[in-house]
Amino acid sequence: MTELTLKPGNATLADWRAIYRGAVPKLDNACRPKIKASAEAVARIVAKGEPVYGINTGFGKLASVRIPAEDLETLQRNIVLSHAAGVGEPMPVAVCRLMMALKLASLAQGASGVRPQTIELLEAMLANDVIPVVPAQGSVGASGDLAPLSHMTAVMIGVGECFTPHGRFPAKVAFVSHGLE
Repeated sequence: MTELTLKPGNATLADWRAIYRGAVPKLDNACRPKIKASAEAVARIVAKGEPVYGINTGFGKLASVRIPAEDLETLQRNIVLSHAAGVGEPMPVAVCRLMMALKLASLAQGASGVRPQTIELLEAMLANDVIPVVPAQGSVGASGDLAPLSHMTAVMIGVGECFTPHGRFPAKVAFVSHGLE
């Protein structure tokens, strides 16, 4: 596969077309310091115990409910799994690859607070052609991407299924066979 250096905020339509057609996106290293700084900012906020919506609080009407530190990982896992509710036939693999690359570019702008390991896992999944199975119907949310992105993220935490060059497998099986964590 052809490797393509992805520069968040500067990707062209030709770049996205190449990724759709199988090019492997590799982030421009210049974006990594911003990713790290953003993740460190979130870690500092969490360490201080300040309430931050969706990180250590409930969601929606439960936004004022503080979530204890020992339950934060469960909160994040549960929000992903609760939205992985798509139905129907899987979207084409090329579409899911493009979705992953678009999310990678978005997160790599350094404004989301994701850990560098999250970025590295997305890159490794794309490089190894481990692509989440994303149902084509059933999205929720104003932007219409909550269910599809939840299916993508569920695979990243070892839940759900993904396509690989060798077929369709449970996420954990695909991760082990491709050396992903």
